Amino acid sequence: MRRLKEKQRSTFNAEKLEINTVPPKGLALHVHLLVVLMGVIAVANGKLLSDSDSDTPLAGNASNATALYVLGDSSVDCGDNTLFYPLLHHNLSLYPCNGSHTSLLPHLLAEKMGLPNILPFYSQNGSIEELIVGLNFGSAEATIVSSQSHQSLNQQLRQVFETLQLLQLQLGENRADHLIRSSVVYLSFGKDDYIDLFLRNSSGLMLKFTSKEFAHILVHQIMHVVRNLYNANFRKIICTGILPLGCTPRRMWERYNNTTVVEDDHDGGDCVKDINEMVLEYNTMLNEHILELNSMLPDVDIVFCDVYRGIMKILADPGHYGFEELRSACCGAGLYGAMIGCLSPEMACNQASSYVWWDLYNPTQAVNSLLADSAWSGRPFSDICRPIPIQQLLTT
Repeated sequence: MRRLKEKQRSTFNAEKLEINTVPPKGLALHVHLLVVLMGVIAVANGKLLSDSDSDTPLAGNASNATALYVLGDSSVDCGDNTLFYPLLHHNLSLYPCNGSHTSLLPHLLAEKMGLPNILPFYSQNGSIEELIVGLNFGSAEATIVSSQSHQSLNQQLRQVFETLQLLQLQLGENRADHLIRSSVVYLSFGKDDYIDLFLRNSSGLMLKFTSKEFAHILVHQIMHVVRNLYNANFRKIICTGILPLGCTPRRMWERYNNTTVVEDDHDGGDCVKDINEMVLEYNTMLNEHILELNSMLPDVDIVFCDVYRGIMKILADPGHYGFEELRSACCGAGLYGAMIGCLSPEMACNQASSYVWWDLYNPTQAVNSLLADSAWSGRPFSDICRPIPIQQLLTT
């Protein structure tokens, strides 16, 4: 029965896909018009391809991955893909990356896959050369839970569906299906749900749900999106957990300034215990649901990447990995560099590679590089990505 199911292949059809939350009509219309315009531009430039056209290769790199499509929050976007980010930021950090988006985990992984630079969704022009290597739909401060002040996971998902329709228009149904099935989807959400919505209680969520209930809501939405991506014929999917928020400079600064903090509100080190417990609750639940989904869905590999575990290993033995500063942000002001975030690159420290944290909540490129190496090959941190490392995912 399983083999029979594995042979069944469905053609992408956006109308069959389920989405829990419909984005505002204005946004949906904007995205739809944008995709139509990109298609018109492509046709006008003579870039519309047929099934028999082989001038534009869909593969050719050593990793057996034709493209990488990224969805996520500030863990995948430096603000380049967020319209009016400098005006709408909530974390008081205008430069959440040291350098550029190429310092972030998915882009470091794209390099290992042999793929070119993955462009932000709002920076590409709809040309087939750009679309077939992937896109970054991620947006700084995006959340799983729909919010008036944040872009949501479901809005990014709609952008993915619009892009798939454009691929069908330009490549034809068969070649587009081949591209999708051999591509990798990378999802990294949840951090900003906890930072901006739950811990700040900006939407009253802490009064409505326990931390376990909130984690269940987030994981349920992620699994719903994974199923939609599967129905769209994606077969290689990476889901990352949330980093240890309780160890970030901003949370350390807030604990220091909180006169009501209790003695055992830390884990014996430099982290806030109860916040890390919330994050672990979410990560554990996400990992368990991914294992379950892997066993249920035929012909798919879903990998969970545990960035929490990797960063905690660094914090437990920083000198071994070349780090000297564990608490303070490289770019920021005030105690721990966390009273105010990175407002200008000139605020940054001289040796970012010796810092674990870049700004209020984001790790440095040096940390991301170690995480990328571990996610790819299982070294230096084993079992960061489970059940298989990403390098093995691309050969399946």
